[in-house]
Amino acid sequence: MKKLIVFLAIVAVMVGCSKQDKSPVVSSDFFQGSALELRGVGQCASLWRAVDGTQADFEAFVKQWLATTPEARRTLYDKISRALEIFYTQQNQLTIELGRPTVLAEGEPGEIDYLLSSYDAGAHLSDDMFANKLAFITILNFPHFTLEEKNALGPQWSREQWAYARLGDVFTERVPASVSQAVTAARSAGEAYIDTYNIEMGHLLTESGERIFPEGMSLLSHWNLRDELKADYADVPHAREKQEMIYKVMERIVTQEIPAAVVNNPAYDWAPYSNRTWKDGREVSLPSEKDVRYSHMVNQFHAFQELDRWCPAMPTAIVRNFEGSLEISDAEVEALFIRLLTSEQVKRVGELIRQRLGRELRPYDIWYDGFKSRSVIPEDELTAETRRRYPDAEAFKRDMPRLLRNMGFDAAEAQFVADRIVVEGARGSGHAWECMGRTEPARLRTRIGADGMDYKGYNIAVHEFGHNVEMVTDLYHIDYYTLFGVPNTATTEAMAFLFQVRDLQLLGRGKQKLDDAATLDIFWGMYEIMGVSLVDMYTWRWLYEHPGATAAQLRDAVLAKAKEVWNLYFEPVLGEHDSPLLAIYSHMIDYPLYLPNYPVGHMIHYQIEEHLAKCGSDAEFAAELQRIYRQGRLTPQAWMQGAVGAPISVEPILTAVERILK
Repeated sequence: MKKLIVFLAIVAVMVGCSKQDKSPVVSSDFFQGSALELRGVGQCASLWRAVDGTQADFEAFVKQWLATTPEARRTLYDKISRALEIFYTQQNQLTIELGRPTVLAEGEPGEIDYLLSSYDAGAHLSDDMFANKLAFITILNFPHFTLEEKNALGPQWSREQWAYARLGDVFTERVPASVSQAVTAARSAGEAYIDTYNIEMGHLLTESGERIFPEGMSLLSHWNLRDELKADYADVPHAREKQEMIYKVMERIVTQEIPAAVVNNPAYDWAPYSNRTWKDGREVSLPSEKDVRYSHMVNQFHAFQELDRWCPAMPTAIVRNFEGSLEISDAEVEALFIRLLTSEQVKRVGELIRQRLGRELRPYDIWYDGFKSRSVIPEDELTAETRRRYPDAEAFKRDMPRLLRNMGFDAAEAQFVADRIVVEGARGSGHAWECMGRTEPARLRTRIGADGMDYKGYNIAVHEFGHNVEMVTDLYHIDYYTLFGVPNTATTEAMAFLFQVRDLQLLGRGKQKLDDAATLDIFWGMYEIMGVSLVDMYTWRWLYEHPGATAAQLRDAVLAKAKEVWNLYFEPVLGEHDSPLLAIYSHMIDYPLYLPNYPVGHMIHYQIEEHLAKCGSDAEFAAELQRIYRQGRLTPQAWMQGAVGAPISVEPILTAVERILK
């Protein structure tokens, strides 16, 4: 997962947000000029408050700061974008350094570390920039365009016009620092809870008292639990029994029946089927977590509610997430998901999996991993290789130029990119951290055990490496700073998937490409994550319908939504009525509404894979990939048109799966 981009987060919070007194303070009627100039003056007037000055002050301000020639406007752009790069870089460095004890595996953090990591270094930026008038200067000369306008006008815009429009997204309205800080604090608390939510697998017992997982295996929920379940599709001892036990553990987590003391604690043995616990061989009674998981969701909702009060144009977290950040409406996203979930192809691929497994499907088969070539390789074998190659973070760092050359990058560019990536051991499952300015590196975080990087950590590292390559390329090689990055987090997830599906290739185990097996694997992954994403979306709709809900009420609602989605779209394929499995995803807790980025990212990934499959060589593949990166942060649909010549859609993969099944 890529951490929430600081720049995009600032934009998402600022767009459409203001709680200041709305009564008119100044008028823009005095001004006569071009349509663009009138837009800038009008937007400035709508945000000008009594504290900013009188009508005369406003008119003098417009006269002084309006750039009336293309040359003057470009000069302003260059200076403001340079200032933003400095601001964002310094804020990013503060966030990274204050968060190190809580996100990196560098000793046990204390309460003071969690307090410091929740500090939002950028919380006062909006306040400060309006106070010194830089925000007004930006709005005056680079007015904001709505998403609808960008989609309509964007195809005719030059690169410079796109850059100006993205600068116009930065200061659209005014949010107080205290509100931004409260949102950051609530998210940090949820992230800290998730990052330390490990299940000690060697202390899980069957009902007969047998231990089927190795001593010392500690798996983070949900990511590592899911990955272990996937690994058990290979020919390993107790494979089915392990999968069933992990499924039961997941059920106990989402229902909050799990004993609180067994989380991240090897002092107790736990039989998840009967929910009994033992300490030093003697049975003990332990209280459940009850509602801790859902209290973090409630706390974040309350923080967002306060932000909502300042956002009349985008008055809910749902609108800000989809129309503001993802730049695709939630209704459009939901329709895309349901189109695939209700397709005949899903049922037929499910039947294919049933035939391959030689048994009736179970709910956890949403993570069926048999389409990948590595699924027939025991994970212990892969782990032995990754530990040998990567005993520590520095070993992975040293190997990055080779990894890029394997993907077709020329030696010079491979070294250039690798030199701007730092590798660090993560406390949680792993993530990539953005470089916000061309003086700092991107950061790759993954779990690295005392014995080296196991295969799960390696697979995550390759995913995050994909993020890092995109981050460095579309920042250091971008033509306008305000265009650095990609349109949204879904797009950067697609870029990470491109690398992750080639993890065995990067280990020297043959060339991985978009063949029929890879297409079916991507399709089945879409099916799974679309269901999870709908649960996330429906949960937040429910929260806005029940703003006073307690953690216990939210728990019941989440389980009800998970069962509802399951029964509609998954029970017909996988069986078991009322399975709550879709509520297990950790991002529902630490990054609400992030999940829809994954299936949208899968759609983008597949379309790009189809496009890149036409490349005649590795070098051509890498060159085309870099061309796509360097488009920068256009709107998603404009970016996709430039990348592959078509909009974001599920139809290409549905068509491909239909061809394969025939």
